Amino acid sequence: MIIVTRKDSKESLENLLRRFNRKVQQSGLIAIFKQGRYFERSLSKRDRRQKAIVRQERKYAKLKKIKLGLR
Repeated sequence: MIIVTRKDSKESLENLLRRFNRKVQQSGLIAIFKQGRYFERSLSKRDRRQKAIVRQERKYAKLKKIKLGLR
């Protein structure tokens, strides 16, 4: 749990809110909650392998275009 208190009685609410937002961003809580928002079924070994092959082919095609100057 993230707790942010005022440094002194003169600190403005905007500064306090800015420090809180920064701490939340740095802690990575937002990313964790966004990942858990939807249930994702785990892929089978075969499906993972096929997706990896497709990803690799796209990567090589992209690099080939860059080397040929088409991109």
